Amino acid sequence: MFDLVPSAAVMLPVLKLFVIPVGGGIPAGVMLANAKGLAWPITTLLYLVSDLALALVFEPVLRLLALVCGKIPLLARFGNVLKAAMARSAAHFGGTGAGPITLVMIAFGVDPMTGRASALAAGHGFLAGWAFAIAGDMLYFAVIALTTLRLNSYFHDPNTTMLIVLAAMFVVPMLVRRFRPTRLPLQGA
Repeated sequence: MFDLVPSAAVMLPVLKLFVIPVGGGIPAGVMLANAKGLAWPITTLLYLVSDLALALVFEPVLRLLALVCGKIPLLARFGNVLKAAMARSAAHFGGTGAGPITLVMIAFGVDPMTGRASALAAGHGFLAGWAFAIAGDMLYFAVIALTTLRLNSYFHDPNTTMLIVLAAMFVVPMLVRRFRPTRLPLQGA
């Protein structure tokens, strides 16, 4: 049984890359895991562990900010502006409410911390809020990981692959925002 689980010395560098809070850690971590012979379920589990660590570190910071924002009038107004911006973002994904699918898509489209903050603003607690945020981030991981591995099978050069994936991670969202209509039609209307 223990022969199937790689050593910590093999997994730790991959986990360190996944802990980087910017999307650049994903292609680098996937390429390193592939080079070290880690199976995809282990790689995915390492990314999940990095998300769980993020939840444990970010939640107290988020709660402290929510507490402070409620006590200081200027920050309370800023918090209301953020809630309004979140409501506008949620409207792009599926209506005016921030339901589970909307929150998953916010985490997929932005990052898990924004997904969790949106879930908190929508009234979801710790477990549900992080479940939505992590689900969206795991979907994002799947897309980037599969893209990275597929591109590397064509280029056979990890550096070129990572540069292409990183460029796409920054350029594709800008292109989508540029060419997407400013208003999406309301569902059911």
